Amino acid sequence: MQGETETKIKDTTANPAPLGLLGFGMTTVLLNLHNAGFFKLGTMILAMGIFYGGLAQVIVGIMEWKKGNTFGATAFTSYGLFWLSLVGLLEFPAAWGGNQKAALVAYFVAWGVFTAVMFVGTLRLNKALQVVFGSLAILFFMLAIAKGTGNVTFGKVTGWEGIICGASAAYAGLAQVLNEVYGKVVLPLGPVAKK
Repeated sequence: MQGETETKIKDTTANPAPLGLLGFGMTTVLLNLHNAGFFKLGTMILAMGIFYGGLAQVIVGIMEWKKGNTFGATAFTSYGLFWLSLVGLLEFPAAWGGNQKAALVAYFVAWGVFTAVMFVGTLRLNKALQVVFGSLAILFFMLAIAKGTGNVTFGKVTGWEGIICGASAAYAGLAQVLNEVYGKVVLPLGPVAKK
C-alpha cells in the first residue's frame, strides 16, 4: 500500500541466558552433591529447584522468546519446568500411585531423549553449551539407570557426573557475564564456525 512505512525496533535488553544457565547449573550442582552422598535432600535443594532452577529459568525462557531465540526459549522454559516438576515428584510421591520406580525411570529417559535432541542444536552454538547439554543427556540416562537398579554406588557416581554437568552450566553463564562486562574473552566459550 502507498504510504506504508516499516519500523524496526532495536532490542537493547540484556542477555538473559547467563541467569538461566546459572539457575540450572547451581541447582544441578547442589542436587548432585546430595546424589553423591554429601548431605540429605532437604529444603535448601527443594527451594533452589522451585525458585532458581525453576521459576528463574521459566522467566529466562520467556525473555528468550521475546528475543526470538527459539532454542533458548525451549531450553530454559523446559528445564525450568523440569525443576518444578521434579520438586513435585519428590515432595508428593504418595499421590503417584502405582510403580514409582518405573515412573521415575520413564521420566528421566524422556528428559534424556529431549536433551539429546537439544544437544544436536548446540552443535551450531558453542563448545561450552555442547558440554552442558552432552553431560546433561548422559546425566538423565544415568539417573534412569540408578533409579531403575537401585545401585547405591552407581547413584553416587551419577551424582559426580551431575556435579560436572552443573559446574559446566555455571561456567557457561559466568563466562557470558564476564566476557560482556570486560568486552573481551575472559572465559572462552569455544565458538563454533557457522557454515
